[in-house]
Amino acid sequence: MKENYQKQLDTITFKLTNKPRLLLQSCCGPCSTYVLSYLTKYFDITLLYYNPNIQPREEYDLRLSNQRKVLAAMPEIHILECDYDGEAYDEAIRGLEAEPEGGDRCTVCFQLRLEETARRAAEGKFDYFCTTLTVSPHKDAPRINTIGRALEERYGVRWLPSDFKKREGYKQSITLSQELGLYRQDYCGCLYSKNT
Repeated sequence: MKENYQKQLDTITFKLTNKPRLLLQSCCGPCSTYVLSYLTKYFDITLLYYNPNIQPREEYDLRLSNQRKVLAAMPEIHILECDYDGEAYDEAIRGLEAEPEGGDRCTVCFQLRLEETARRAAEGKFDYFCTTLTVSPHKDAPRINTIGRALEERYGVRWLPSDFKKREGYKQSITLSQELGLYRQDYCGCLYSKNT
């Protein structure tokens, strides 16, 4: 039976009586717009910008600049910016370069970013961790949620299930990005995705 991650998220938020701390990994400013506007009602959010997959470095910096633009409009959100670490991505996906977009290379990429998020969430004593990745219609929400749940077990921080593309989340992210004048990239991040 297909899981309804949006319903699972609704169940969690309905039961909240305060604003727990959430470490939210963000892939980019445009994807974060809707997710942040949705989750700020329920959580005290720190955004983690950890994306070693984004290539080249100039693209990484451009996307980070646009992430900062989003957060300038949401001063209640804190940001944890990570140094650029493209070597970590290259090492993680070694041997998977020829994989098709959406294949095993992407699974490793999700794992890399979510593991860093879970590790930092545990270190920072956050109540939950999550990612903006599921807002994209090009990202596999079941795969992302499966990784998140496994990391919840390993790091002892609750995974916040999500499928943010539901309820027109992706469409709303496009509208919000236009309102903020954000750069919207035309590839996921790594050069392999750019060439497909």
